[in-house]
Amino acid sequence: MTMHRRRVWAIVRKESREYRRNRSIVVTMAIIPLLFSVQPLVAVLSLAHSEALAHEHVLLYMLGIPTLVPLFVAAYAVAGERAQGSLEPVLTTPIPREEFLLAKAVAAFVPSLIVSYAVFAVFLGIVAVFAHPGVAADVMQGSDLLVQVVFTPLLAGWSIWVAIGVSTRATDVRVAQQLSLLASIPTVLVIVLFALNVIAPSVSLAVTIATGAAALLVMLNLAGWRVTSRLFDRERLITSTR
Repeated sequence: MTMHRRRVWAIVRKESREYRRNRSIVVTMAIIPLLFSVQPLVAVLSLAHSEALAHEHVLLYMLGIPTLVPLFVAAYAVAGERAQGSLEPVLTTPIPREEFLLAKAVAAFVPSLIVSYAVFAVFLGIVAVFAHPGVAADVMQGSDLLVQVVFTPLLAGWSIWVAIGVSTRATDVRVAQQLSLLASIPTVLVIVLFALNVIAPSVSLAVTIATGAAALLVMLNLAGWRVTSRLFDRERLITSTR
């Protein structure tokens, strides 16, 4: 299949304008980062020494942002347009479903990535300036920083494909968001277990797990695009919008 970038970017721009006008999406993209950053930030700033952080990886909490923020945006992708009645005109165009869904994914991916990295940068800046030097040094561990940078786009991409897949089948935006949220619970749980050091492998094993997880997420993202494209039944969607 030949990918036409102009068609893809046309839908991306359309989706971006739609998301900016949607108040619920904007509010959600503001609230979730607060939930995953304010509490750890307050905890870090209140510490006078680093011993309390000896068995925790505070930065890993921040991975909840790229896991959850894209869900609420991407879940709107198909179900939201169907509810507004704007889906049928798009589906009657000759754009392939793979391009259509890729554009939807990119439109959710870019703002989610910007929000995740921006909140992460602000968090680090505040910790560096206001936290106790020993605490700040323990928070900004090189391995945790690398995990944050590498896994943010991978987790965001996987969450987006899950949410779009649900959105193609759901008839209501809220239902799509709730089902997508349920599907994300295992990922969030694993992140929390690592952050609390409940799962505490050795350094070599940690590298192996991280490498394997990254490779798995890359494959899941590629598979997510293909599987979601197959779930996207154009005729059923057009019929159900009437």
